[in-house]
Formats: sequence, structure tokens, C-alpha cells
Amino acid sequence: MTGPLHGIRIVDLTTVVMGPSATQILGDLGADVIKIESGTGDSMRHVGPMRSPGMGPLFLQANRNKRSVVLDLKNPDDRAALDRLIENADVFVSNIRPQAMARLGLDYAGVAARNPAIVYCAMVGYGQGGPYAGAAVYDDLMQAASGVVGMFERVDGKPRYAPINICDRVVGLYATIAIQAALFHRAATGEGQEVEVPMFETMAQFVLADHMGGRAFVPPLGHAGYLRLLSRTRGPYVTQDGAISVVVYTDPHWRKFSAMIGRPTMIDDDERLHSLATRTIHAEAAGKVLADELAKRTTDQWLEAFRKADIPACRVNSVEDLFDDPHLRAVGFFSEVEHPTEGTLLVARPSMQFSKTPLEVRRLAPRLNQDAASATFADVDADS
Repeated sequence: MTGPLHGIRIVDLTTVVMGPSATQILGDLGADVIKIESGTGDSMRHVGPMRSPGMGPLFLQANRNKRSVVLDLKNPDDRAALDRLIENADVFVSNIRPQAMARLGLDYAGVAARNPAIVYCAMVGYGQGGPYAGAAVYDDLMQAASGVVGMFERVDGKPRYAPINICDRVVGLYATIAIQAALFHRAATGEGQEVEVPMFETMAQFVLADHMGGRAFVPPLGHAGYLRLLSRTRGPYVTQDGAISVVVYTDPHWRKFSAMIGRPTMIDDDERLHSLATRTIHAEAAGKVLADELAKRTTDQWLEAFRKADIPACRVNSVEDLFDDPHLRAVGFFSEVEHPTEGTLLVARPSMQFSKTPLEVRRLAPRLNQDAASATFADVDADS
């Protein structure tokens, strides 16, 4: 037995990032994930540097612990193969638009007719019932729609995207939670069900959890937004030789920092710094104090001072720095593995740790259609 979801079989009709990131997590947790692809494969196969066609790094990093089967869902024989998979599956997950799924007879009603106990997860752009339902979306659109882009504009006057597929990744996490909750319900009752995970509503909730602000009250007590997070002086802060991230947050933090810079009565003398409440209201001013002082010493000097004072701080890493980070090295985060066709690959292990059901990378990302020989999987053990 390996992974807490060992024995769970998932039919995966997802592509790009959001869906595959969700099903990879489920695969890492032990589920047997059968990835259904078109003849050209998931589009992420073709992005980035690669040794072999169709095996780009974004695909490799979101599709381990899965099998790949190519099926043309408009072909009767291939559709029959998919139906057999559905009959033997616990979960069916898709990020194809609902109207297309309905045309294929793969909406919840069609799938549940073959397997009433199945957990059917539809990852969609917008929830059904609203005026945007059925529209195509991508991460960029959801960053714009959910307010992420607008927050950048509010901070520095320029709308821009976060340089990561943050909406795809966040919604993928919500989908894994929803699927596991539905499986828990099924284990208790025997009932399958339909689960909808819409990107827009999920990201709106995710953003507003921090930024509801005065709009949390009726009537409103002020504008939306958490001022500390929206401050232009929040950091990271420039030092004499680089940059540092530090959170001088609590009253004890500020008193220690005040003593550190030779101004021990600073938070008593400046009413803007008196308390967390006043520092939040005057976040720009509080951040400017930090920015002015941190520019006077080197990064290492500040890190040592903050360590002694127990004030949270760390270096500002580049993406490249992660590969040599001493903590990640010590916990065995990266490992070199041999892929059957792609040679030596660097793999970042699952971050979660289980004492009784340890996780492992059982399969590296599959070549397109490499598991076609056992397409029905009706009598194939999940570990085979």
C-alpha cells in the first residue's frame, strides 16, 4: 500500500495546468489516475525545452503518477472504451466546457447512468446559472476577473499578472479538497455526486478572504482591501547589497526593531506605529520606516540581527536559488530519477508527509498513449 488514496481510480479528462495539477496531487496521494488525451496530447506537452517531442517541463511537472491513453471520444470504439473505464472508476474529472461535455453525453447525467456511485468533478470557468457560464477561461483571464490584476494596479498604478499560474494552481487545490470530501461522503453513504469547482467564484472567494475590508459590513464601513497587503512600502526591502523579506508585525517585533536601530521609544513617540491597528491604517508610513533603515546594512547583517531578535526574515530567492537552497537539500526535496525515454530528470517530491501511508513517485510523466495496451483497465491492479 502506498499513499492514503491507494485503491481509488480516477478517469482524468483535464488538460493544461488547473486540472492536471489537481489530478497529479491525487495521484501523488496514491490514486490510480488514467489520463485521457487527444491524438495530439495535452497542449502542455509542447511547451518549453525538451529532449523528446511532447515531453516539455510543464507537462513533466504536472503529470507524474498517471497513465496516458489516447481516445477519440467521437469514435464509437474509443467511446466504448471510455465507458468501460467509467464503469470501473471512482472519480471522473474534467475541465472541458460543460456544453461540450453534454454534446458528448459526458455530463453528470450521462456518466452517472453508467456508474451511479461515481464522484463527478467538473472544473469550469464560471458556475452554472450565471451569465458567464460556459465561457472559455485561462489563468490570465481569471487573474483579471478575480481582482488579482487590479490589486497590482492599486499598489503601483500598473495592472499586471502574477508571474505564476496562480489561479490554475489555487483552483486545482480546491478541486482536490472537493473530490476527497465527496469520496469521504461516498464512503459513509455509498452515494456518488456531482461536484462543480468554478474558477471565478473560487478565486473571488480566495481574494476576498484577505480583501473584503470595510465591505464585510452592511452598510459598508469602508472600501475593500487589506491596507498592509496593498501598501507600496510593504517590501521586499533593499539592503546595502541586495534585498530582504522581513515581517516586523507584532508590538514586540516593533519594540525589538526600534531598539535594534537605536530608537527604543520609536513606537511610543510616533502615534502611527503605536499598535497593529494604527500600523495597518498607516501601512505606507510603517513600511517607509523599515525601508529607510534596512538600506543601511547588508543582507547578512540584518538576517543575523533578526535571527537573534526572533523577527521573521529571509533572503529574497530567485527561482534558480531554489535548486541550491540548503533547507530543500537537507529535506531531500529534489532527486534525480531515470525516465524510460527522457533520461535523467530532476524531480521535486510531494511536500506532504504521511507516517502510515507514505507518498512516492510511482510513475514518471507518461509518453503520449503509452498505456493504450491496457486501455480498459478493467482487470488491472492499480499498482501494475
